[in-house]
Amino acid sequence: MSGPLAGIKVIELAGLGALPYGSLRLADMGAEIVRVERLNDVPEEPVPGAHNFWDRGRQSIGVNLKNPEGVETVLRLAEQAEVFLESFRPGVAERLGLGPKDLLKRNPRIVYGRLTGWGQDGPLAEAAGHSLNYEAITGVTHTIGPRGGPPLPLLQILGDFAGGGLHLAFGVVCAVLEARESGQGQVVDGAMVDGVMSLMSVFYGMHSAGMHTDDRGTNLFDGGAPFYNIYETQDGQFVSVAPIEPHFYALLIEKLGLDPSSLPEQNDRTGWPELRARFAEAFAMKTRAEWDALLLGTDACYAPVLSLGEVAEFAHHLHRETFVGSGPMPELTPSPRLSRTPGKPRPSPAYPGADTELVLESAGYSAEEIGNLRRVGAIR
Repeated sequence: MSGPLAGIKVIELAGLGALPYGSLRLADMGAEIVRVERLNDVPEEPVPGAHNFWDRGRQSIGVNLKNPEGVETVLRLAEQAEVFLESFRPGVAERLGLGPKDLLKRNPRIVYGRLTGWGQDGPLAEAAGHSLNYEAITGVTHTIGPRGGPPLPLLQILGDFAGGGLHLAFGVVCAVLEARESGQGQVVDGAMVDGVMSLMSVFYGMHSAGMHTDDRGTNLFDGGAPFYNIYETQDGQFVSVAPIEPHFYALLIEKLGLDPSSLPEQNDRTGWPELRARFAEAFAMKTRAEWDALLLGTDACYAPVLSLGEVAEFAHHLHRETFVGSGPMPELTPSPRLSRTPGKPRPSPAYPGADTELVLESAGYSAEEIGNLRRVGAIR
């Protein structure tokens, strides 16, 4: 094990998207994670298969949570863990016998992390939902889109991954540090809607101060400002510029070959349409590669807009060795990058449930006990 979280044992009930992303953040920093797979996801015969990158860095066991012996197996494993993670709807874990009270009774120091969309209470707590829904009720979706056009859906980055998995991981680490001082565990209510609102807090403040309006596509950071925007190049590619500071802006104007005296003032919003048109005309005069040669690495706050297929070959990422491994699915170096105890990517399980016997043996189960659990259908 390596990383600052080495030695922290985590039990993760298998979930989708946001939960494995959050537990991956813990695994990459050294936490020892055992994922409990649903039995119908565990193959009858061991067949190694492809995995998502967020499967890495954990062991996988197959347990029947509808079998009392299976539930007891998870409880027994949790007695030796510091963290327990689940992403069921409110009340489901309790009905399985794996709710916070059940776990804390067996291990008073355990941190019980719960990840849901809406949180453990409130009018929407029992409803189904996805990332777009959580972004919609926090004001995020309303702010994204062209001026005069409809709001646009985002990728799941904010709701599921930043507001969900990463938000939960932060809460879990906070609670683990506290539990090591107090000797008492607690429940971490990781609601994706709360996480998204936390990420939006700066914009709530800007809105209340009159610095960001509800008029989509007219503000500083939403595509309204010509100097914080995206432009098409001569070859049909796109580039981004973001020189907010006056001295950076002046450099961009110089590099574009524009006469500043012929342009509206940078922060004169009435002149933004004209300024945007002048910028668009200038960027259309060269290819993206030509703009890269002229602007990339300067203080003009410039970067090319890369496709997903181009990202792994970008020189900056190559220098920092951001992508690791040589398999068909790219994996990323753990971040943030710590100088003394950096995280390290570890292998994925060969298939769901591949580590069942190894995990139980490490937890003190005898060969006879493991055989009995298999015979009654509690594990696979």
